[in-house]
Amino acid sequence: MKTNIAVFFGGRSTEHEISVISANQAMAAIDRDRYDVTPVYITKQGKWFTGPELMNVANYRDMKSLLDKCTEVYMNPEFGDYNLYRRKKSVFGSNVLTKIDVVIPVLHGSNGEDGIFEGLLETIGIPFAGCNTLASANGMDKITMKMILQACDIPVVDYVWFTDKEWFAHRDELIEKVETKIGYPVIVKPANLGSSVGIGRAVDRQQLMERVEDAARYSTRIIVEDMVENLKEINCSVLGDCDDYRTSILEEPIKSGEILSYEDKYMGGGKSSKGMQASQKRFPADLTDEMTKKIQHLAGETFRVLSCHGVSRVDVMVNADTDDIYVNEINTIPGSLSFYLWEASGIPFNELMNELVKLALKRKREQEHKTVSYDQNIFSMGGGVKGGVKGGAKFNK
Repeated sequence: MKTNIAVFFGGRSTEHEISVISANQAMAAIDRDRYDVTPVYITKQGKWFTGPELMNVANYRDMKSLLDKCTEVYMNPEFGDYNLYRRKKSVFGSNVLTKIDVVIPVLHGSNGEDGIFEGLLETIGIPFAGCNTLASANGMDKITMKMILQACDIPVVDYVWFTDKEWFAHRDELIEKVETKIGYPVIVKPANLGSSVGIGRAVDRQQLMERVEDAARYSTRIIVEDMVENLKEINCSVLGDCDDYRTSILEEPIKSGEILSYEDKYMGGGKSSKGMQASQKRFPADLTDEMTKKIQHLAGETFRVLSCHGVSRVDVMVNADTDDIYVNEINTIPGSLSFYLWEASGIPFNELMNELVKLALKRKREQEHKTVSYDQNIFSMGGGVKGGVKGGAKFNK
């Protein structure tokens, strides 16, 4: 029997539509002679649906009609239960719709790329491609990511961070901290969103206040970063796991304004259904061999120290005046799964998908050799119920 791959996409995220595009690209690339594919679409309200109609982006123009043709489903959060169940139980027979062998999450942004969904998969114990809960959470949050990178001597720009409540309670002190530590211009970002949503440039105090209040609409944690003015943005994809990985060729996205916008990334300046592939770019990036190797090394190190897995994309910034390089962020589930970077590096999209399946199964095999519990029942040893154990024995946590 073929391995059944469930591709999860959509989700409760500002990047919902981009996820749909990326997932449809990925599903089209999976080798059907080797694998079966089960699409699982998560609506903006958090409901799960499956059906072959989900594998055509054009069907999403009429969402009601699309979902009427699909089956609402769920998974049981029980370790070892890899079944996908019908929400409406069958009158006769089992309500198991199919058994899943491997999950490939193609969920961008919050409630999917940030460890929340990965935690569910780890609870079930099902093999899945991509970063685990911890790496996903650290990779998604721009604050904790920069803290880890700094601790590992990977260069990042100066920054100040705070919560939305801190901002409203101590705004003047935080403004002074930004102006003293960084100075203008700055970039203001929600800490845990991607796709340039909620991001803005500030050149003075008034703009800073406006940008922070906009970012606070999307996240409780906000980061203000030093802006590299004569900037080259360079992207590099990394494939593998933190102990064995390879890096792709580099691309330089072309921005239409002062920062790379959502439209620059996904719409190529107009309407598009091609996702990240549609963005305008120099490909490969126009860099010296020495600079290319430095950026690939930093991308690999970022992937390694964050304990990443699967395919990610690391975005770096180059100061064109000084050639200083700073890691900007990592996308643990990149738009279009960065397939175009790997095709240009000699790995076709169908082989990229096959590699993700192999990585998922390899990690599962390795995890099965780790001890997660002891075959000992402390209650059978005379344990009490009020903070101690009969007979005077004590246990340390």
